[in-house]
Amino acid sequence: MKATLLLRIAAVLAFLHGVLHTIGGVFGKAAPGAQAAAVAAMEANRFTAMGVNRTYMDYLMGYGLMTTVKFLVETAVFWQLGSMAKSYGRQIRPLIMMFCVGYLASAVVAWRYFFAGPAVFEVVIALCLLGAWVLTGRGDRTV
Repeated sequence: MKATLLLRIAAVLAFLHGVLHTIGGVFGKAAPGAQAAAVAAMEANRFTAMGVNRTYMDYLMGYGLMTTVKFLVETAVFWQLGSMAKSYGRQIRPLIMMFCVGYLASAVVAWRYFFAGPAVFEVVIALCLLGAWVLTGRGDRTV
């Protein structure tokens, strides 16, 4: 397997993770009962923060959409790194490892504060990145 392929797989997985996060997490409906009550409380209580009137639901929506943007940007970055791996493997290794560590840290956060689905996505992406990091360390054709 080549580093380019692993980086492209990571890109596709990051894109899917972002799409699923947006559909299920950001725009998903709360289940009746405790979830709906929590959402209602988050929407009902307004407060001023830094001169702007917001709710906790505003913060949740904003952070959720920022995460979607993050996944889309990472999709593009991983795709571009896949192209660069052919010629600049050693130079991009630190970037690949930085994202790998970030995804592993995100997996821990997802496991602790959310549920298994996002954590599994994060770990699989991290494994693709780790594989690409290893493969770019093997005799590349840098200029």
